[in-house]
Amino acid sequence: MGTRTCYYESMPWFGMDIGGSLAKLVYFEPADFNLEDEDTELEPEALYKIHHYLRCNTAYGSTGIRDVHLEVRQVTVLGHRGSLHFIRFPTTSMSRFLDMVKEKRLSSLADTIHATGGGAYKFERDFKEIVNMSLQKHDELSCLLRGIHFMDRILPNECYYYRNTDAFNSEDSERVPYDFRDPYPYLAVNIGSGVSILAVYSQDNFKRVGGTSLGGGTFLGLCCLLTGCETFEEAIELASQGDSTKVDKSVRDIYGRDYNRFGLPGSVVASSFCSMSIKEKRDAASKKDLARATLVTITNNIGSIARMTALNEGIERIVFVGNFLRVNPISMKLLSYAMDFWSKGSLKALFLQHEGYFGAVGAFLELIGYDGDRNGNGAVCNGVV
Repeated sequence: MGTRTCYYESMPWFGMDIGGSLAKLVYFEPADFNLEDEDTELEPEALYKIHHYLRCNTAYGSTGIRDVHLEVRQVTVLGHRGSLHFIRFPTTSMSRFLDMVKEKRLSSLADTIHATGGGAYKFERDFKEIVNMSLQKHDELSCLLRGIHFMDRILPNECYYYRNTDAFNSEDSERVPYDFRDPYPYLAVNIGSGVSILAVYSQDNFKRVGGTSLGGGTFLGLCCLLTGCETFEEAIELASQGDSTKVDKSVRDIYGRDYNRFGLPGSVVASSFCSMSIKEKRDAASKKDLARATLVTITNNIGSIARMTALNEGIERIVFVGNFLRVNPISMKLLSYAMDFWSKGSLKALFLQHEGYFGAVGAFLELIGYDGDRNGNGAVCNGVV
């Protein structure tokens, strides 16, 4: 009984990544916590409420979502078997999250939350004043990389690439697992509200080598202006049904054919949104077309910067991560095609199943004191931490 009491006093375990657009939370649910057990002497009421609320819901309020398809089961953390859950909500809903924390009395169980991202600084005072909790801040990019390698170790098919991609017809493309156990060196292209690009040579040897302000936040902001949509999911759904060729101007539109001297196919975009300078084409373009053109424009820009950075650094593997890729196979396949075509097969675009959650995973690892990825202690085997 003493062991159980000590165990529950240390719960709950989670890490946060508070980004510019989305806040992400990774939460460990122990299997040896019985939600049906009413013995509150062993399971404090506040802890019971938190476990029950997080585990028994897939939506929290109007904006919080638990990505059930990303749940990882049968993970052992510090001797306790359980599941990892992945939860997200817009950063603009932080006040509602804090209300939930206050209502569930999380501060009666812990006085510190391990967090990363810009919001760990921006909202530090709010956490202290509203729920009397401190934020233990961790470096954003270090957490990102720790999270990537940890998830790849516990999930053999975490990393993958697309084969047989085409710029305009990707129906036949095939998703193929990629062995990422010996990845160095590689570029990590983190696409959130903006984009940061890291050259990674080992777990602790990396540097930021580039980026762009034109990221997922840009795509959503422009789509909201151009189409009246409200959410990222709406914007992606519109884009999936649109035709960007009605908005952009291609090489063929200018030359009437391919530009063979420089190996430019006629289908390549020569100027994004250029056709919108013509009234007849503006009138003919639908909201779906505008959303698709916006997605293609942002994706092509990210791909171009990533490719040039890879050439400058002499690196052939590029890992694209971040919430911009969530429910967004269009961009992933465009990036795959672009890397393969423009590098004549020398560059490979890689993707990861848990896309935008790696920073939160890294913060979670800091909470539990996991250092297996640095010195060999606490090595992962069949999901054991």
